[in-house]
Amino acid sequence: MIIGKKRKKRARSREKKGSITLLVLVFAGIMLMLLGGMSGFLFVQNRLQNKKADKESAVQIAEAGVDYYSWFLSHYPDDLTDKTGVSPGPYEHEYFDPQGSAIGKFSLEINGNSQCGILRSVDISSTGWTYDDPAIKREVSVRYARPSVAEYAYIINDSVWAGADRQIKGKYHSNGGIRMDGENDSLVTSASPEGVWKCTSSFGCNPATEKPGVFGAGSGFDLWRFPVEPIDFTGITVDLSKMKTAAENYGIYIPPSGARGYHAIFKSDGTVDIYKVTRVSDIGSYSSDEGWHRSPEYISRQTFYNNYPVPSDCSLIFVEDDLWVEGTVEGKISIASADLINSNGVTDVWLQGNLTYNHLDGSDGLLVIGENSVRIPLKSPDNMELRGIFVAQKGHFGRNYYVSTGSYRVPYYLRSYVKRNLLKITGSIVSNGRVGTQWTSYGLFVSGYKNRENSYDRNLMSDPPPMTPFSDDEYTFIKWEEVN
Repeated sequence: MIIGKKRKKRARSREKKGSITLLVLVFAGIMLMLLGGMSGFLFVQNRLQNKKADKESAVQIAEAGVDYYSWFLSHYPDDLTDKTGVSPGPYEHEYFDPQGSAIGKFSLEINGNSQCGILRSVDISSTGWTYDDPAIKREVSVRYARPSVAEYAYIINDSVWAGADRQIKGKYHSNGGIRMDGENDSLVTSASPEGVWKCTSSFGCNPATEKPGVFGAGSGFDLWRFPVEPIDFTGITVDLSKMKTAAENYGIYIPPSGARGYHAIFKSDGTVDIYKVTRVSDIGSYSSDEGWHRSPEYISRQTFYNNYPVPSDCSLIFVEDDLWVEGTVEGKISIASADLINSNGVTDVWLQGNLTYNHLDGSDGLLVIGENSVRIPLKSPDNMELRGIFVAQKGHFGRNYYVSTGSYRVPYYLRSYVKRNLLKITGSIVSNGRVGTQWTSYGLFVSGYKNRENSYDRNLMSDPPPMTPFSDDEYTFIKWEEVN
């Protein structure tokens, strides 16, 4: 019996040891599974971190490619081939870390944007990758160019007064002083010397008094800056002789009319109807730079001259005479009026009617240049819309002061046009002289447009019409995006 009991105890002991061994094996298996899972998780996380690091490095290498080519263009501005003579690429370069080790490459494609035989901007596409994971590629696309006047709502080479009804969206610059009573949502900058200027009665200061570079009752005063560096107005105006040559070689050149000028009507089919103006009526008016005078602005007779399809590769029109313009623009078009034949000749542009775009997606745009002034005539729409960049090289942009009484009164059949309702401008105004489209007397509205809205056109900043003036001599990146 004792022997049997001992055998039973040894059997139970073996069973306990077997159970413990089984439990140990089970827990060991679980631990191995956990450790394996943890190791796999850590491995995956490590791979993800490495991929993330390689992805970040790839875009940094791509940006380094952009920086390299901007440096290259500053030294070789006419070479878009990376010294290979073959365009547009790709051109591969190795990328080195700060320690001098090659860690990846970038590949470049370079495309120049020329208008009328003149290089306007360069598109740089740079793709970067690392040697650790060359399958991960990041691409950056930029446009490299001198900034144009299209980034401003206004550039004025004189002092100016923005009335309380004005709503200005975009940068507003004057090389003189600014009285800002309107609303602005961007920088308002004055280059008046030492940050002060003399405000006279024509700016609402009576008696005349010295004022800060920018002052007034406007609500956007936290965006006012003065004094700032002046914008070289001579530098931003267009070389009209180059524009004429380009139009003769690539675009449309219209010679002197032998009459009073031309009337251009843009059409939505991409063509322009040109009429020869044979008779005009002089209309009396007042402007700050000319005083009281009479201008030949009212078309009373015209004859059809021609219909021109505007060339797509150089959408440039040069008119060697006075010009009236209106219509619907298709594509990016530039039109200029100047007399370069007669040494004392000077021409004006009259914005005869609405100037609109066929599309508002950025594919259409307009540049209008007047050798002297760009003016809205007496007979203009009650609600007028103007889209484009308007440059008055020697004179001013605006609508003169018209009156119904006195020796300079307008004809009776046109007196209903003295006061107009709304002027909406989308684009940029560059004017040598003071800008004005509304006139008041003792605080009362007496002539021009009662309500005015101004906004720069973002779409024209990076892709303006041919030969749009530059606002700065330095090339810069005007567009940056990562390509998915």
